[in-house]
Amino acid sequence: MALSGDDFSGFNPIERLVIELADSMASTPSNISDDLYSRLRDKFSEEQLLQLGAQIAFENFRARLNRVFDVGSDHLYQPGADRK
Repeated sequence: MALSGDDFSGFNPIERLVIELADSMASTPSNISDDLYSRLRDKFSEEQLLQLGAQIAFENFRARLNRVFDVGSDHLYQPGADRK
């Protein structure tokens, strides 16, 4: 699913919670509020949160590293191409 602006209506509540976590982790400085952490703990085990946080951190690392070397898009995603 492609995002357009701040419209997250196509995502279920748990997916939106994970997006909120990713946004919080990607901001500088990254800060996960007690409220967000509490809501995450209601849905995920500590092991799941560790795996989720590690994957989000890795993707953020890759995105920032790509900026150093000016790595552009490979254009694998084409908006509207998946619609028939």
